Amino acid sequence: MKNIVILISGGGSNMKSIVERARRGQWREKHLAQIALIVSNDPHASGIQWAKQQGLKTLVVDHKLHQHAPEPRLSFERELIKALEPHQPDLLVLAGFMRILSPHFVGHYEGKMMNIHPSLLPAFTGLHTHQRALDAGVKFAGASVHWVSQELDAGRIIDQAVVPILPGDQASDLASRVLTQEHLLYPRVIENWLMSASGLLHL
Repeated sequence: MKNIVILISGGGSNMKSIVERARRGQWREKHLAQIALIVSNDPHASGIQWAKQQGLKTLVVDHKLHQHAPEPRLSFERELIKALEPHQPDLLVLAGFMRILSPHFVGHYEGKMMNIHPSLLPAFTGLHTHQRALDAGVKFAGASVHWVSQELDAGRIIDQAVVPILPGDQASDLASRVLTQEHLLYPRVIENWLMSASGLLHL
């Protein structure tokens, strides 16, 4: 059975969709996976409170406590790794985790870390994806789940969901429609990965 650790920074809507899919799909009962831990870098993240209410194990590693260290990011990531290791994660799921990870962290979990990005990668990496898509005049946007690599938003794409851009769309309209698809895409990708790892699905 695989151990899944989900990293969030805010409300964790993608985390919620994954937890709910795990329950509906009976991942634990089928010995596919357990949600071993929910981690946030922000002690005020509402997603952590939700996870606690669901009876999930939670942990906060506050990045702000490392801002005066000689190497703040490295100091934070070392503490994060130390906190994660007892849970033996087979898969780290970045679900709105708003920290850029260093090569040190990415290298430590090479091949074990997924992320979801609100664009059809490789288009519109980074921030403000929806407004940039509208400004570019493209006809389709969407979301991509990919393996995390040393380069930002450049890891191998696992799957994507396509969302049409409609006349009169504002960035907020597009963001809402893309997020609805993220909530379907991310849990499905993880479930397929679990089934493939168990030999139940050939990808």
